[in-house]
Amino acid sequence: MRVAIVTESFLPALNGVTTSVCKILENLRAGGHEALVVAPGTSPWSPTATPEWYAGFPVHPVTSVPVRQFRVGLPSYELETVLHRFAPDVVHVSSPFVLGVRGLTAARALGLPSVAVYQTDMPSYIRQHSGPAGDLTSRAAWRWIRRIHQQADLTLAPSTAALHDLADHDVPRVALWGRGVDADLFHPGRAADEQTRALRARLAPHGEVLLGYVGRLAPEKELHRLAELDDLPGTRLVLVGEGPSREQLAELLPGAAFLGRQEGIDLARAYAAFDVFVHTGTRETFGQTLQEAAAAGLPVVAPARGGPLDLVEDGRTGALFDPDLPGAVRAAVESLLVGPDAADRRARTGAAGRTLVVGRSWPALVEELLGHYGRVVSEAAHAAA
Repeated sequence: MRVAIVTESFLPALNGVTTSVCKILENLRAGGHEALVVAPGTSPWSPTATPEWYAGFPVHPVTSVPVRQFRVGLPSYELETVLHRFAPDVVHVSSPFVLGVRGLTAARALGLPSVAVYQTDMPSYIRQHSGPAGDLTSRAAWRWIRRIHQQADLTLAPSTAALHDLADHDVPRVALWGRGVDADLFHPGRAADEQTRALRARLAPHGEVLLGYVGRLAPEKELHRLAELDDLPGTRLVLVGEGPSREQLAELLPGAAFLGRQEGIDLARAYAAFDVFVHTGTRETFGQTLQEAAAAGLPVVAPARGGPLDLVEDGRTGALFDPDLPGAVRAAVESLLVGPDAADRRARTGAAGRTLVVGRSWPALVEELLGHYGRVVSEAAHAAA
């Protein structure tokens, strides 16, 4: 197939949208398909270059502006020209909100089938940053999302919670498509690596239980909840990632270690050094880091809301907590720490989590995605006939 991917985020930015697009491209290449990427490019405010190629496919950058440290690609009529020249079988729009809207409009104008991937809970994000007008702006955001996705031939939701959210807000033609995980990179055996052991010795010199978080350090991740864990006896918090909340969190969590942004094997070793993975955000449509942590053999503690409901089996692969109940994060973590067999229980819980996610490889997920592509292409051909 020939696939044009229009994405709201791409390298050098690292986030769930970028990771998904990169993995899709890598597996499209492995399958002998053709692809083109349209993504936010550089600007005077974001000089680090967007790559010209990825996985052997060309990347077409568009002018971008910075919004809260994100590059936002500006829509323009050039998308129609780019898509017309490439002549894709299908247009894949990743997390459409600004640039992706233009991608869907261009696809429709050219008579090209389109698949939109819903990946970011933008209404909740906007509500959080809108103060007293939060509910009003959130409703407006849902109206905008409905208008966006009405243009797509199919919208793919990453979790059952996101699927229900879209249906509740009258978004049509929705199906479930999850995310893959690299179970070879994120693997329990990596704990035996010399570099992993050295990292753990540095982070836990007195044998502390390491409570790890991986992700953006930003208000929407609700990391203030980690304050409940900062003084938990015999433990130490370790945060991997960067973001605007970094300095504030350093003040809030004086006992925590901050490892900054990690990628590839260094990220895998960070997971392997942890004993428990803790996620605090309630606005995740999926929760890729939870899946990576499970693949690494870690018990996962997460809120009983949104994407984590599909990724954590409470009491079997980790612990789900009520995000509205003060002290719930601490109680959930303590359930994995108490008792003479706590270490063994954590190991069993982590092993169950890996069993749950190990079959969700990116090749399998991209094969499923190709099935969705084929569906909209077939329906478009049938309608044309």
